[in-house]
Amino acid sequence: MTDHSQSIEPDERGGAPGHRSVELQRTSLGHYEVRNARGGVISLGDGTGTDFTPVEVLLAAIAGCSSVDVDHMTSRRAEPEEFTVRCTGTKVSDDDGNHLQDVEVTFHLRFPAGAEGDAARARIAPAIKASHDRECTVSRTVELPTPVTMRTANRE
Repeated sequence: MTDHSQSIEPDERGGAPGHRSVELQRTSLGHYEVRNARGGVISLGDGTGTDFTPVEVLLAAIAGCSSVDVDHMTSRRAEPEEFTVRCTGTKVSDDDGNHLQDVEVTFHLRFPAGAEGDAARARIAPAIKASHDRECTVSRTVELPTPVTMRTANRE
């Protein structure tokens, strides 16, 4: 029997197994662009403009990661008529520093009437549970103690 508890997915660009990365570049004071290895770009900001803030990107990542899981587990049975996910949290500053509390992901899903829609609806709760308990890398990382190392790589 294969032990999948330590399985590591290959990098998107053929790098080390499991390795993921993005690169952020400042465009002006409080404004940044983040690029992935596939050429995707997200604009980030400090909240003074329309760009997503880093906290909003974290909420989007949690919602997005869980959505991918739930979508794949339900829509193979029927195409959803509605698939909207809201992720909320409260930003606080306390003795632990700045962080989010009460992060909540709410799925608004609707499938068509009939046997296929019934099959998809029957998968919603198990899919959400599987995403939360095991599949969603983002929410699992937030919930588990995950060290973050920050360092400088001075460039002259």
